[in-house]
Amino acid sequence: MSPPRIELTLGPLLFNWPADQVREFYARMADEAAVERVYLGEVVCGKRAPLLAEALLDSAERLEAAGKAVVWSTLALPATPRELRGMAELVTSGGLVELNDIAGLSQAQPGQAFVAGPFLNVYNEAAAQELMRRGCVRLCANVEAPLASVSAIAAACPGLEVEIFAYGRLPLALSGRCYHARAHGLHKDACQFVCDRDPDGMAVRTVEGEPFLAINGIQTLSHGVQLADTAPDVLRAAGVGALRLSPHSGDMGTVARAFRSFLDGALDARGLRLAAEAAGPPGPLVNGYLAGAAGRRPVAET
Repeated sequence: MSPPRIELTLGPLLFNWPADQVREFYARMADEAAVERVYLGEVVCGKRAPLLAEALLDSAERLEAAGKAVVWSTLALPATPRELRGMAELVTSGGLVELNDIAGLSQAQPGQAFVAGPFLNVYNEAAAQELMRRGCVRLCANVEAPLASVSAIAAACPGLEVEIFAYGRLPLALSGRCYHARAHGLHKDACQFVCDRDPDGMAVRTVEGEPFLAINGIQTLSHGVQLADTAPDVLRAAGVGALRLSPHSGDMGTVARAFRSFLDGALDARGLRLAAEAAGPPGPLVNGYLAGAAGRRPVAET
């Protein structure tokens, strides 16, 4: 009997790209990317949502026509009445939704199926079990959770689909303040959407000049790019059923094909690393969190 196939998914776009670029990106993903599920929606800044609403709706139709499952994702830090209404409309739309703020549960019908996104703080089995009781069918684990913790949650929650963040700058924190606006001498309320100048986030350096983090509007991300090169049999043993790739401006088609080949046994960890490097990541490849180490630990060259 062949082992269960690990699914590949494409997470929501975290960055502020022009609408035409968004349409072009998802058209390529529909035609080229070896992913089964795509998450769409603005999860970082509610001010951006109206700018891309039409492009994302068009992209959803394009992706579904190509046989991809589309799941809409909510904001991770809704702060205004408009943002809260938008989240409520999404939750009550009738489709499967990824919740990135726990307030979305108050809008869901009892037992309504949903995906728990990586912005929720689910660090133990009890929290995951409570979400399952409320309708959670899939959990995308927190990015800093080691594989051992993910495995413990999966073992305690039979029937829960488990997804991990496998590629991209790691989303670490959100703030009520806009770092991008401040960096350009602007206020958040009059930001002029300057975050669109950095399609993979703006690099942040330490006082010694060492690259350390990246900022994306109100979001803090890692400087390094996560590459989950853990062997597929180890992932299966840990209860992981899906790997999430986060959109970046590099060649995501190449990244998706490399991960699919890796999961299917046609590419080893070194081949995966080389393919990811060739795709033009915005920072060095890292994978420390999965091993319970510092997240910025470089991927080993083997």
